[in-house]
Amino acid sequence: MAFDGIVVANIVHEFREKLLNGRINKIAQPEKDELIITIKGQAKGQYRLLLSANPGLPLTYLTDINKTSPMTAPNFCMLLRKHLTSARIIDITQPGLERIINFKLEHLDELGDLRSKHLIIELMGKHSNIIFCDENYKIIDSIKRVNQFISSIREVLPGRDYFIPETMKKHDPLTIDFDTFAETVLKKPMPLSKAIYTSLTGISPLIANELCCRASIDASMSAVSVSETVGLHLFRNLERMMEDVKEARFTPNIVSNNGSPVEFSSVDLSCYNNHEVYPYDSISLLLEKYYATKSAISRINQKSADLRKIVSTAIDRESKKYDLQLKQLKDTEKRDKFKIYGELITAYGYGLEPGAKELKTINYYNNEEITIPLDPTITVMENAKHYFEKYNKLKRTFQALTKLVEETANVLTHLESIRTALDIATDEEDLIELKQELMEYGFIKKKYSNKSKGNRKAKAKKTSAKSKPFHYISSDGFHMYVGKNNFQNDKLTFQFAVGNDWWFHAKQIAGSHVIVKSNGDELPDRTFEEAARLAAYYSSARSADKVEIDYTLKKNVKKPSGGKPGFVIYHTNYSMVASTDISNIELVN
Repeated sequence: MAFDGIVVANIVHEFREKLLNGRINKIAQPEKDELIITIKGQAKGQYRLLLSANPGLPLTYLTDINKTSPMTAPNFCMLLRKHLTSARIIDITQPGLERIINFKLEHLDELGDLRSKHLIIELMGKHSNIIFCDENYKIIDSIKRVNQFISSIREVLPGRDYFIPETMKKHDPLTIDFDTFAETVLKKPMPLSKAIYTSLTGISPLIANELCCRASIDASMSAVSVSETVGLHLFRNLERMMEDVKEARFTPNIVSNNGSPVEFSSVDLSCYNNHEVYPYDSISLLLEKYYATKSAISRINQKSADLRKIVSTAIDRESKKYDLQLKQLKDTEKRDKFKIYGELITAYGYGLEPGAKELKTINYYNNEEITIPLDPTITVMENAKHYFEKYNKLKRTFQALTKLVEETANVLTHLESIRTALDIATDEEDLIELKQELMEYGFIKKKYSNKSKGNRKAKAKKTSAKSKPFHYISSDGFHMYVGKNNFQNDKLTFQFAVGNDWWFHAKQIAGSHVIVKSNGDELPDRTFEEAARLAAYYSSARSADKVEIDYTLKKNVKKPSGGKPGFVIYHTNYSMVASTDISNIELVN
């Protein structure tokens, strides 16, 4: 995330276009560190301005979304209403490339005289604040008061003078010359990108990396090792970028990786040339979309944390059990040796004297000499019986362990499929189905009585029905469906698909079933390739570049008797290696 000085400059430009000369109609404070100001534009309709000084997520943009305000407005909100209701916005500025926006407002006081005020938002992480000042920049109040015990650099209290503290002694990239750039940036014994963003105001690590990328310089190389010629080339790239900022030539865009937002910026990011780039006409729309998507991803990750822990613990437990069973199974490999010992003793042991400690004879299975150890305290035939008993015991152990190993391997495969489903879950309904599956197979204990069991199952089933598979359309117009979990995989394959539809799945690893509805038509090669990419992406190997995919007609896919959800068998299939990039495949829902 890069809410840097360039993004703020883009926001200021948009605010000036839409809010200048607009009048404040309504002020609300839905959160303790957040304002929503409704502004009536000059013949341009009405806008909602969000100002948030949240230390974890400071931001500002125009939005259509309203929030419920508390019944009693906080003191800061009441103060702003007293002074700024019907106030006109006469200027919106950004000092240098600081992450600060200054709204200059004009209003009538109690005597009807024209006065000006300043509403300033500082977007500086944990130091973010919204500060209300008079025309002389004397602080009237702030949404977060800062006294000397909180900050020794600057107090933000009523009656104090407002100023921007220069804690980092950074230079303004809009006005810096090459000599100053070389003296401050290129003399620091640290990685070049870090030297850039620690020396220049409003430049984020993202923009510092982008500047190095544009100049074809390794961002991790030491700044002091950069030659003057290369340093000048880097500075020229900075100049061109700052010229775009001065001329308001912004290109708001979100960089995504397979639909998941990675970064946003107000300049083109050549350092992410292998990712999808989604341009926006409005920086406000971009910010609203980006943070809404990030918030949704964060929310689903938080909600799924408990399920992930349960699945991870179960996988660890089953993996240890599986390793132990394999070790025990390996120990049974010597069972046939004991059988041969018993047979050879029975065949050739009649000539041994009592108390013999070994039998040397020819193994008639391979015609090689063999020495068989004997217990001298028992008879020869008792030794033979002893070896036959060991053979039979190991044989029974082998048969039991073979079944147990297969069962444990199936449980691990089942758990891996649930973990993969958790990775692709997009909403709470998906998690409800996964929790239901974990309960059904005993990974989560059911905490309700048998009496209420039926009602709760029905309720869970009804709720989970809202969860639907992903629906894509291929470039050739064929509908492709992707199961989000094992229950959906079964429904897609055995209830939704018909015999001549095509079925895709990652080879021998956990993943979603992908169904392509053929409608009796022959699929083009491009559709086969796109369906395979979906199967690759929605698998446990989605982080790899390439994944091997099996595909076949649905009629060739069978459900084994007693098989767990999502588990199928097939014997007639084709295979291909597919990319995990699905960026250009159209998602319908």
